Amino acid sequence: MRVGLFVTCVNDTLRPSTGRAVVTLLERLGVRVDFPSAQSCCGQPLYNTGYRHGAEPLLLRTAAAFAGHDYVVTPSASCAAMVRDAYPRIAARAAAEGRPTEAARLRAAVERLVPRTYELTEFLVDVLGVVDVGARFPHIVTYHPTCHGLRALGLRDRPRRLLEHVEGLELRELEGADECCGFGGTFAVKNAAVSAAMGADKARAITRTGAATVCAADNSCLLHIGGTLARENSPVRSLHLAEILACTDGVVP
Repeated sequence: MRVGLFVTCVNDTLRPSTGRAVVTLLERLGVRVDFPSAQSCCGQPLYNTGYRHGAEPLLLRTAAAFAGHDYVVTPSASCAAMVRDAYPRIAARAAAEGRPTEAARLRAAVERLVPRTYELTEFLVDVLGVVDVGARFPHIVTYHPTCHGLRALGLRDRPRRLLEHVEGLELRELEGADECCGFGGTFAVKNAAVSAAMGADKARAITRTGAATVCAADNSCLLHIGGTLARENSPVRSLHLAEILACTDGVVP
C-alpha cells in the first residue's frame, strides 16, 4: 500500500510536527508513506473567497501530484472536505458555464482523486481497520470536532474511538462540542469580532473540562483555539490528534 501524504499549507508552514507525526504513525502501522513535493495549496482560500476559477489550476495540480498513490491521506478535515466536496462542484460549474474543455479536464481529475482521498482518522478506521494504534498518552484530553470534519465529512465517532484506545488517556466531554470555534478561514478575517467571541466561548468550555490538552483534526482551528487560550493565560495545550496517536512514550515534543 502506497500512501501520499497531503500535508496541507497550514501544517507545512505553521505546524510541521503534525506531518511528521502522521508519517511516524502510518509507518508504525506498516504503511509506506511518500511526500510528493509537487503538492501545493488545495485552493480552499480562493474557493471560499469567491475566486472559483482561480482554484481550478490548484485542483489539477493536486490531482497530478498524487497520481501514483493508492491513497491520499491528510491530517486536515478541512482540506479533505475541499477535495471531496468542493472539487466536484468546481468541475460541475465549469460545465454549467459552457466551458466543455476545462470541464472535461477537471472532471477527469476529480474522478481520479476524490475516491482515494481520506482524512487521517477515516483512513485509520475505515481503510486500515484499526482503532488501537499503539499510542500512549497519560494525560487528560478533550476533543473539539471541527466543522468540516463534523458536517462535511461526517467523521462522527472515528476520532473519539481512536482517542479512547490510547493507553493512559482520559477523555473529557466538551460542552457545546459541536459549536464552531470561530475560525472559519477567511471568516476570522472578515468578521474578526464575531470570530474572537466564538473563540472565547470555546476556550471557556475547554477550560471547564479540566483537561490539560485539547485536540482536533484541524490545526487551523487549533491555532485559533490555542491563540485564544494563550491570551487568556490558560495552561491548556492544543495538539493535533495525529501527534497524540503518534506518541508511544507519553511525551509529545
